[in-house]
This record gives sequence, structure tokens and C-alpha cells, in this order.
Amino acid sequence: MKILLCHNYYQLRGGEDQCFEDEAALLESHGHEVLRYTRHNDDIASMGSLQAARQTLWSSRTYRELRVLLARHRPDVVHCTNTFPLISPAAYYAARAEGVPVVQAVHNYRLLCPKAQFLRDDRVCEDCLHRRIPWPAVLHKCYRDNRMASVAVSALVAWQRLSGMTRRLVTRFYTLSDFARNKLIEGGLPGDRIDVKPNFLFDMPDMGTGRGGHAAFVGRLSPEKGVSTLLAAWAAQTNLPPLRIVGDGPLAEDVQAAAGTDPRIEWIGQQPLAKVCRILADAACLVMPSVCYETFGRTVMEAFAVGTPAAVSRLGAMAELVDEGRTGTTFAPGNADALADSVLALLADSERLAAMRTAARAEFEQRYTAEANYGMLCGIYGRATGYRFVPGEIAPATAQ
Repeated sequence: MKILLCHNYYQLRGGEDQCFEDEAALLESHGHEVLRYTRHNDDIASMGSLQAARQTLWSSRTYRELRVLLARHRPDVVHCTNTFPLISPAAYYAARAEGVPVVQAVHNYRLLCPKAQFLRDDRVCEDCLHRRIPWPAVLHKCYRDNRMASVAVSALVAWQRLSGMTRRLVTRFYTLSDFARNKLIEGGLPGDRIDVKPNFLFDMPDMGTGRGGHAAFVGRLSPEKGVSTLLAAWAAQTNLPPLRIVGDGPLAEDVQAAAGTDPRIEWIGQQPLAKVCRILADAACLVMPSVCYETFGRTVMEAFAVGTPAAVSRLGAMAELVDEGRTGTTFAPGNADALADSVLALLADSERLAAMRTAARAEFEQRYTAEANYGMLCGIYGRATGYRFVPGEIAPATAQ
């Protein structure tokens, strides 16, 4: 099978970028021909604000280049990971013009919320969920705290809703959790065309020991990730273990300041996946204190891969991933005291913690391996294109 993967890279590398690369490698390892069409948000720096806003709604460059690529290579399916902002909905129209079905991965809530997070003032906000025109996002300058940028992104969301463009032009959607799927359906997307396929790790890491004894945070250092709650918990509780923070972002100065005054806190910055897995393997637990609706929780999966239990906010897909008392624990989002209590409870019983490590690894092996994910992805492509995937074959040989 021939697949064209489309992705708009972020300026600060994140989970979607990793997913795009992992899925490409997974497909190629099974004998599929993979084409790639990518843009990068670094290009925005050379654009004026008006040009960037226009690109968000429609990219003539994307449409022109994809039409040529599709006509020349005739892929069986176009698989979009992220099209915002530079690829734009023009990718869907190019695929429709060439008669190629589209699979859209939904890694955030941009189709329903201009900010993509259902978050305002560090609290869950669904004011735009059921609105055809998301005017509250403009009123509150939800996108980058910028009125003009919020107008542009809100116009994109309104266009998609009012025209039915996404429903008409996307053949199949998939998102990463049941929670996210239900939220998309609540926002008006067709439930009979939304599959659930979680993230995965392409390479199986070794089981960890947790002997480092530290707690670990891995992710973007930004308000929605609960960084302030994390730092407040360590500031208030002197009996919490050492904390290793991996990542970068707009709250990096706050993290650096906390590390400078508290010897238990170490800020490591952005790191490659292999080093992240080593840090998690040595950790006693992962802490994921997000205050927004995560569609998944990639770092939870990475922690489970090395047998590290997780303490996560009881919110969105995070609570879906962690089995309370078996693979980790949950706490009230935004509550520093509850976060601290969860971490201390995890570390209080060494035998229970060891059992959780075994259960976390088993959860990963059952749900998040590359081979399990390949079967799910093939099913999605099959439903989008009519291809019949034969179990055991490297690549499908016949189409229905």
C-alpha cells in the first residue's frame, strides 16, 4: 500500500511530531511505500501576521504542491497528522480533487476549540464546544492571547463547522482515547467514522528498576501541563522525593528558578526519547499534573514501557490510562496538596510499588507496542480505502 503522510511540525518539538515519525517508520518496516509532505512552523517567522492568518485558512502552496504529488504518485490514502497552521484545510481539497481518501489523526481539540485545549485561565472551558461560531475565543483572546490570531483560528473553526468541510472531506478520523472520541462526537463529528488508536513506542525499551528514587515530569513547560501545580507541591512538601523535570517551554524560567532554590529539583531541558526513557526507568514514578483535557498522555505510555507507575490528574484521558491502585494513582487537577499526597502514597509501600511496576509494564505490552498499533492502523486504512489487510502479510496484496 502507498500512503502519503502529511504533517505540520511545531516550533517546539512535541508528541505529535514523534507520532508522525513513528507511524512512518512503522509503515515502512511492514513494506508499505510512504511518502511525506511536511511544513514547519519555523517558516512563520518570515511571514507577516496577515499572511500567517491567511495561511491558516487556506494555503495555495499546499494545494498546488499536493495536487502535483498526488497526481504523480497516486497514493492509496492521505494520512494527516497535523495540518495547522501552514498546511491548512487545502490538503483535504487537494486529496478530494485527486480522488484520494483522507484519514485525519486528532491529537488535540482544534476542530472544536480555537485554543485546542478546552482551557482558559488554567481551568477547563467548553464555551465554544457547541457553538457554530466560537466567538468566546475571540472575546477572551484565547489563541496566544492575541486578538487577531484568535480571529483567524476562530474563523477556521467556524468555517469547518458551517460548511461541514471536515465531515465531507475527511473519510476517517482517529483519536487517541475513548474520552477524546466522546468529546469529538459531542462537538458534532460523526461517531461512526471516528476510531480510537493510542500512541505507541516503535522500539521496546528495557524494563526499569526505579532505583533512582526520583519523581519525573516529562512534557512542555506550559500552563496547561500543570507546571505551576507541580512546583507548588514541591515548595509546600519538604518530604517529597527529588524531582527531575524534562522539557522546555514558556514556563522554563519558573522551573529554573525553582531548581535554583530547591536542591531536590533538577531541570534537564528537552531530551531525546532514548534519554527520556532512561530517566523514567530510574524514576519511582511519573507525575503528569495537566489541568487541560489531554487526548492521551504520551508520557504515561512511555513510563509504562519501562515499568514506572504514574500519578496523574483525574481529568480527561489521563484518568482513562491509569488504573487506580494498579498502574498508578490519580488526584484532583490543579490541587498541589492532592498531587503531593498521591506521590507520597505511591512511595510509601515498596511492595505495592513493585507490583505496580510489573502491572504498568504489562499494560504497555498489551496495548502500546508497535505491532499492536500496526494492526489498529491497518484497520483504519482498510475502513477508509476498502483495502483488505491479511494477517501475517507484510503488506496488503489485494483490494476489495
